[in-house]
Amino acid sequence: MRHFGYLSASETGALFASPPEPFHRRSGRELLSVALGATLYMPATRPALAADIVKQATAGVTSVVVCLEDAIADDQVAEGEANLVAALTDLHDEPEAEPPILFVRVRHAAQIPQLVARLGPAAAVLDGFVMPKFTATSGTEYLHALDEADAMAGTALLAMPVIESGAVLYAETRVDELTRLRALLHRDRRRILAVRLGATDLCALYGLRRSPDLSIYDVKVVSSLIADVVNVLGRADGSGFTVTGPVWEYYAGVERIFKPLLRSSPFTEHNEPELRGRLLDRAIDGLIREVLLDRANGLIGKTAIHPSHVAVVNALSVVSAEEHRDASDVLRAGRAGGVLASGHGNKMNETGPHTAWARLTMLRAQAFGVAADDVSFVDLLAASLSR
Repeated sequence: MRHFGYLSASETGALFASPPEPFHRRSGRELLSVALGATLYMPATRPALAADIVKQATAGVTSVVVCLEDAIADDQVAEGEANLVAALTDLHDEPEAEPPILFVRVRHAAQIPQLVARLGPAAAVLDGFVMPKFTATSGTEYLHALDEADAMAGTALLAMPVIESGAVLYAETRVDELTRLRALLHRDRRRILAVRLGATDLCALYGLRRSPDLSIYDVKVVSSLIADVVNVLGRADGSGFTVTGPVWEYYAGVERIFKPLLRSSPFTEHNEPELRGRLLDRAIDGLIREVLLDRANGLIGKTAIHPSHVAVVNALSVVSAEEHRDASDVLRAGRAGGVLASGHGNKMNETGPHTAWARLTMLRAQAFGVAADDVSFVDLLAASLSR
């Protein structure tokens, strides 16, 4: 699969100096974790689940989580499991189907081998499992269940644990819990694709819910945890994991209190003034701001609960021409050290401190491409939303 694969050759040539490269489930954990981009969650009870997965893949979704947990009611679990098994079997039996990177979010560890057993050969279309309420205690059970599923199906399934428990949020237990989580995840490092953050469940522990005027970084009890998770689990020294951004809950018109967060000039300059109005009507300006804050705080990719969010997150993931030039200069300088003037004459590039950033930028460029000169997020999003 390839990000922006729905664009024509002429559109791709006009928008990208270097187009996104194809990737697949065997591309390697480092690249694949970055290439996830916006990961779309779907309830397992959707009536046309297999068709919807293929439809979203055709529309540009490259990673999907089918949810058996919070997305469905407690009395729908058996129905959801049966529907999931039928859908994945259909995908496996249809040679023309091109599913995205595909995960299942379970409710408890025992579901993992149970589902793999029910899927039989169709487990081949499954890339792994999302593990909710993942703690240093429950995590051991989850990972053992994944071992059992691998042995049963002859696969190498990946894991995406979700950090969303009171043990990791509460101040008196946080350091110990994060330390134990890090040790557990390192023991199974080969199969941990990314660590996800369950902001909705974390907010629920204090009866909180952010409005569309605010980002998760304005909710201090949760933003302080995000900083600590990145501190312990997201280090750039080779010991860290990809940590993904939490969900943005809004996708339709809502009452606003504060001024819009999108300047009008970029949209006017790129001949897309109507696009700004459409984004504001759906509170997408809040999502855009949060994605930028995610990246500034060390998060990569984002959970999405609506297809309209996918194009936004992925368009913002494209590496700009300026970013690519800076990253290339830093990596070209290598270990020599020192400070370089940016090719754009607007910043310094310090080769030592900026090397980890440059390497991550090149991974992002491989997955999402490098925009052509004078092409902005506005152009990329306009092309994506016009499909």
